[in-house]
Amino acid sequence: MQETTVQLMEPKGKLDVTNAAQFRSQVNAAIAAKAQYLIVDLADVGFMDSSGLGTLVAALKAVRSSGAELLVCSLSEQVQMLFDLTSMSKIFKVYRNRQDLVEKEGIAL
Repeated sequence: MQETTVQLMEPKGKLDVTNAAQFRSQVNAAIAAKAQYLIVDLADVGFMDSSGLGTLVAALKAVRSSGAELLVCSLSEQVQMLFDLTSMSKIFKVYRNRQDLVEKEGIAL
């Protein structure tokens, strides 16, 4: 049986135009490593603007086109509000926290 490969990303502070390129390069590294799951834990992201959201959408497309899955967890109140206002909660698989994600997806971190 093949082992499930999981990459965990934990951005800190804010996800906006100032660090979008760094986030993209981390996503590309996860894709290059042939991760089956890319988990983006946003617990420490207190602010996300439209460019940060766009970066996440681009990451979702890139990860899906590689045959992997992108999962998001631990949204702050501000980020959750942004996801709700833009209907991103319908596009992304969003989990309350890491434990919730692990239990529902059946993957180990």
